[in-house]
Amino acid sequence: MQQYNPENKPDNTRKSAYKIKHKPSGFTLIEFMVTLAIAGIITAIALPNLGDFIVKMRVGNEVSEMQRLLMTARNMAINTEQNVTVCPMNANACTGANNWLGNIGVIAADGTVIKQKDAINAGDNLVFNANNITYSATGLSNNNNIATFSYCPKGQVKLSRGVTVTISGRSYMSEDINGDGRHQDRTGANIDCS
Repeated sequence: MQQYNPENKPDNTRKSAYKIKHKPSGFTLIEFMVTLAIAGIITAIALPNLGDFIVKMRVGNEVSEMQRLLMTARNMAINTEQNVTVCPMNANACTGANNWLGNIGVIAADGTVIKQKDAINAGDNLVFNANNITYSATGLSNNNNIATFSYCPKGQVKLSRGVTVTISGRSYMSEDINGDGRHQDRTGANIDCS
């Protein structure tokens, strides 16, 4: 009978080295299918929200750009001590029409175009209750009451936003004041383009 001697073990290093070098790598079909199913579920949850997110970003950008345009006009009027007008434009001049869907510009008293904003997204709506807004050398606006530029994305009334211009000429972004999910102007009225 032979006794166990740890010193006299058979040499299995070749077999174990082979096993270590050639371990299977990659994914099994089941692992791949589970990962694919999880990715599909996450995508199904995220896609509807992605559309609203994109619209919110577009509306936010348009409203911010409109407010920057108004602030530029007001600051330019104060700095140059001349009237400066914000109006719908055609061929580098005010159109005289109350159509804010196309290009909008800031125009100095001598007719120089100071800044211009491109047309809004097709299907969206931008309304204002006048065909222009003029800032005097003191920075006051020519409207005799609070007026709001209302931006409404097509088919998404709840995502409408606006910029309110006060008699002092300052502009303010709309906010959801009452927590109903819709933005209101400074008087508390919902932003509406009708």
